[in-house]
Amino acid sequence: MSNTPENHPENETYTPASPVKRTLAWIGVVYMVILVALMTYFYFTATMLTGLGPLLTVPGLVGMGVLSLVSSHTTGRPGKGSAIALAAVCWVLAVLTLPVGIAGLMSNFS
Repeated sequence: MSNTPENHPENETYTPASPVKRTLAWIGVVYMVILVALMTYFYFTATMLTGLGPLLTVPGLVGMGVLSLVSSHTTGRPGKGSAIALAAVCWVLAVLTLPVGIAGLMSNFS
């Protein structure tokens, strides 16, 4: 195909994804990396890791905090104060959940 005008109509334009959609995509990428690591561990050891629930909530909590800030910046909803408060709550919960998740992960190796 050549780059002639009949192959590329004028009304088609490129619209990039919104920052909110890109943030959600990065959260999904983090979870897919985690799932690939878990499956790789299972294939090599033939045992599943248990007690990972708290650890798997950490990327979601961090992502929700970032998502609230990005959404507030791009769309104005939620308000700036509400977005900062929600992000702070999510990040504090992530920090509090991380030691519990690491303890659950380490219990698989004792």
